[in-house]
Amino acid sequence: MPTIHDHTFAELSASAFHDLVKLRVDVFVVEQACAYPELDGRDTEAGTRHIWIEQASSRAPAAYLRLLDESETRRVGRVVTHPDHRGRGLAGLLVDHVISRYPVDLVLDAQSHLVDWYAARGFARTGAEFLDDGIPHVPMARSASLDR
Repeated sequence: MPTIHDHTFAELSASAFHDLVKLRVDVFVVEQACAYPELDGRDTEAGTRHIWIEQASSRAPAAYLRLLDESETRRVGRVVTHPDHRGRGLAGLLVDHVISRYPVDLVLDAQSHLVDWYAARGFARTGAEFLDDGIPHVPMARSASLDR
């Protein structure tokens, strides 16, 4: 089982943060061709968690997600897997980690092709499909009461 790293921004080294943002930019901005402000100011918030699994062959992140504290809920976002590590269940391990470690209501905006993947983890649609940077997304939520 790979080690899951779970840290606040203050706990990250500059090198670790660089590597996490590089993965996000490589996939979301370059691969998915979405020009958007990746550095949105939320990474440094006190309640934000940076959660990732490292590649076995290097210290670079293989999969990552960001968890934002939104008072009543936590927002799962920036879920990303390095292209060389897709299909291994790493993103699922990260989402499962969040569900087990943070027993609160969770919300997210899923890329539409991943709705069933999130639904298998207890997330349900909460609204209509919308476009975010030209990519269809669906708002979803998971109640903490599912785990009681």
